Amino acid sequence: MSALLDVDVGRRYARVMAERRSYPSDLSDARWELIEPVLTAWRAERRQHALDIGRPPEHDLREIINAILYIDRTGVQWLYLPHDFPPWETVYGYFAKWQKDGVFAQLNSLLRELVRQKEGRNAEPSSCVIDAQSVKTAISVPATSQGTDAGKKIVGRKRSITTDTLGPLLAVLVTAASVQDSVAGTRMLDQVAADHPTICKTWVDGGYRKHFVEHAATLGIDMEIT
Repeated sequence: MSALLDVDVGRRYARVMAERRSYPSDLSDARWELIEPVLTAWRAERRQHALDIGRPPEHDLREIINAILYIDRTGVQWLYLPHDFPPWETVYGYFAKWQKDGVFAQLNSLLRELVRQKEGRNAEPSSCVIDAQSVKTAISVPATSQGTDAGKKIVGRKRSITTDTLGPLLAVLVTAASVQDSVAGTRMLDQVAADHPTICKTWVDGGYRKHFVEHAATLGIDMEIT
């Protein structure tokens, strides 16, 4: 039955691509092959608990992810998603469910592990880098979620990230720009320590204060300001 479904999905995607021109953001066959098992397993799990289990899915998962990538690359609003993709309400519905169910985090972990293994590294990192950047926000962003970075004179939000030493993401945190690097970093380092217990070393810049170094030590992580 699974093989028949795979053949049917492949045929439907071929028909879709015959009806529309590809976009630069579309997944290549090789990239789709990497993430398809995760999305297919998610859909199968959802269908086991759905009332309409006998009805086949209407939209192809590859087209759903292609639509999400189009939104991500172009920055258009959901309502302006081109009509040759599935309806924007459907695409957003999948996006919201995948975000809630941790599918994007799962895909990020999968791809990060593949990158590390290709470079001859262990799948899980032992060290990381933390940094933050304050950015201006659009006028449509609620004022309650913004703040002023007094040092950089920027009104907006702050994005803090943790990467392994090759660059792939380990954690992301978005706050008001007024939140100090060390405060945001403390929250993020707690998440990194919980999700990646192999981390024992991290590098940060001078924007992170001494108490952040002390907090890292309580987690068993050696922090170096460089």
